[in-house]
Amino acid sequence: MTFVSLSILAAVVATASAVEMDLSNFALTDTGSIGGGNTFPGVSRPLGMVKLGPDLYSGSDAYSGYLPNGNFTGFSMLHESGTGGAPKYGVVSQMPVVGDITSPFTQNTNDTRAAPDHSEVGYYRAKLGSGTTVELAATKKAGMLQYTFPKSGKPLNIWVDVSHVLSSYRGQGLGQHYLGGNITVLDEADRPGFLYYTGSGKYDNGWNRAAPWTVYFCGHFDAPATHKVFRSPEARESKREDTIQAPRAGALFTFNQTSVVSRVGVSFISSQQACDNVAREIPRGTKIRHVQADTRKVWNKEVFSRITTTETNTTKLNQLYSALYFMHLLPQNKTGENPLWKSDEPYYDDIFTFWDIYRCTTSLLHVLQPAYYEELLRSMIDVWRHVGWVSDARSSFSNGAVQGGSNSDNVFADAYVKGVRGKVNWDDAFASMVNNAETVPPNNNDSRDPTGSTREGRSALPDWLRLGYITPTFSRSVSRAVEYSVNDFSLASVAAGLGKDAEFERYFNRSHNWRNHWNKNMTALGFAGFVGPRNASGFISQDPLSCGGCYWRDHYYQALPWEYSFNAHHDLTKLIELCDGDATFVKRLEKTFEPGIFSGNGAFGHTLFNPGNEPSFTTPYLYNFVNRQDLAVERSRFIAKSYYHPTRDGLPGNSDAGAMESWLLWNMIGLYPMTGQTTFFIGSPWFSDLTIDLGGGKTLKITTEGGSEDAYQVQSLKLNGKQWSKSWLSWYDIFAHGGTLEFVLGPKATSWTTGERPPSPGSMNAKEAKAFLKKQVNEQSTSR
Repeated sequence: MTFVSLSILAAVVATASAVEMDLSNFALTDTGSIGGGNTFPGVSRPLGMVKLGPDLYSGSDAYSGYLPNGNFTGFSMLHESGTGGAPKYGVVSQMPVVGDITSPFTQNTNDTRAAPDHSEVGYYRAKLGSGTTVELAATKKAGMLQYTFPKSGKPLNIWVDVSHVLSSYRGQGLGQHYLGGNITVLDEADRPGFLYYTGSGKYDNGWNRAAPWTVYFCGHFDAPATHKVFRSPEARESKREDTIQAPRAGALFTFNQTSVVSRVGVSFISSQQACDNVAREIPRGTKIRHVQADTRKVWNKEVFSRITTTETNTTKLNQLYSALYFMHLLPQNKTGENPLWKSDEPYYDDIFTFWDIYRCTTSLLHVLQPAYYEELLRSMIDVWRHVGWVSDARSSFSNGAVQGGSNSDNVFADAYVKGVRGKVNWDDAFASMVNNAETVPPNNNDSRDPTGSTREGRSALPDWLRLGYITPTFSRSVSRAVEYSVNDFSLASVAAGLGKDAEFERYFNRSHNWRNHWNKNMTALGFAGFVGPRNASGFISQDPLSCGGCYWRDHYYQALPWEYSFNAHHDLTKLIELCDGDATFVKRLEKTFEPGIFSGNGAFGHTLFNPGNEPSFTTPYLYNFVNRQDLAVERSRFIAKSYYHPTRDGLPGNSDAGAMESWLLWNMIGLYPMTGQTTFFIGSPWFSDLTIDLGGGKTLKITTEGGSEDAYQVQSLKLNGKQWSKSWLSWYDIFAHGGTLEFVLGPKATSWTTGERPPSPGSMNAKEAKAFLKKQVNEQSTSR
């Protein structure tokens, strides 16, 4: 890990008005790379298509390619970050090999690690057991690999294996397959003896069970070389996947000098476009330090400068900018690289998944990256136009895997009620939402869930439409019922704004269906009433503190019944009523965070709260709804300080493509979004000052007075210069046009939230809700 020295710290943060602050010094790019975080520690631009990094093997899944132990198998151009399920990509690989190689398909071309890897923004270095040092840098669609071989007298080789992928060893049938490929080696036209290679590889599968896809490549070497192309003679059985592996293709390049630089471009369109990409982004003669410096400038300009502070606490700055880094790795902007259809619209891919990121990440992308965010929305709509579905997930140009509801609907609703218009075609967006809500997707026969499609849509719609609840005929019946209700409320919100009254009535009424799963006879720890499984005969016995395996074929997905019973966030007034009122609701929340209460799967500190899974994300902030903002601050601050650290094992679980990091960022900012609504719950900022660049010359300035590690309870708050007494605020109060928040903090809680409660539009009657939602949409032109 790279730490920032005090001298660098003093130079970098000497003044808040410094224009050229290198905030990239604070981003620790290996945060969460071990301990189950699965983050990518290699090199990437913000939302960049190329993620150049190491691939290691130790007999377990390397989701981002990286493992802290095992042997290097290559350094490849494409990766994801923070994903689970099964590894993805690890293609277009080079591997330095010292020694005689006569049969690379059968000889061991792997290497060991001689020293800890070094990772920082824009640069990665690995030292191999052979004595070779590999240094990496990358642009959006190209990468640079710099090799320093040992002076050993042995042949110095670089092995390019087209069949190289990240394999899966979990036995779930999600391992990627190499389906075929080719490679051609050519002489540089103006430099005899200097070689470059082009070709392509075809692959499928991975965590989203992707259809076959092809990547093209173009790699140049800046040193003269000899070469030999290898092709395995015939197809053979793959021991890992019980499938037939296509004939392999690769090329071995041998050099007479110890220093070699390779520049590689990739494309999903053609080898020529791959060559164009590398020629444009890393032209001949480019130095690796220049690529690194340019990458840091891009990160500073496009990402890190969006949130600034005059504070100098290194740990807090490390956490702030590391979290910003990792929430900007996915999705990947592949505009201009979509091989499936021609379009003038942007194209974004590698969405893992809206189930993971809609609560915190997409709402923060809206704040920090309004231009990219609008492009993402337009890309989603364009996928619907050409594929027929906006799925909950998409990778390598294929939809899947749907873990719960159609949560792209929540992303659309969140953008709509917060005034995103621009070039977004909202009629088409709503049509895609209706398709999710009304059309049963064809079963793609995923072994994880044979009861319906995991590729797109809502496969439990037959029950939902006919019964108003979901029976165990469909897997994940209870958790999906809660999510479908939230999804339907998202449709109602957009329908209200578009003046589609009939559609509003339909989906608003359906958004209450989660109530049909409320079993008042389910009891645990002195509390009665939880969402439970049911069929036509009635409720099925269920322990609120157990979800079985909490996986694809269970009643609940990745969370307990206790946790999912807090997740009808659009209908909180009704939820509190079902929980027997404010006092009991607070007691139930308090029990959620009580130590020693639970020892089941995924227990953190033996509490019912799970910081590593998204269904728990909002729960600490639900205190705000009953004006106990002090308890929301107490619980959320404890979670952030206990489970998040600027270390390699500093995440409470899988990053989930930046979902964990964006939750932490909201906590540090002192707000929490209610996605699909304009409401933000108020927390407690970590910094004495924060300035958030909202784009278009607008800023949100947050200041605190009297705060410290032991004094973080809000004593009072001014919003835009006026005293504020609510536990919440609206998008239109501070984000739409910019604004200010002035906190006074202290060591003890005070009852400052005496104002009206946050709205609960799903709990209103239909007439009130429609009027509220229409008024909410109109706020953009009337606020401030």
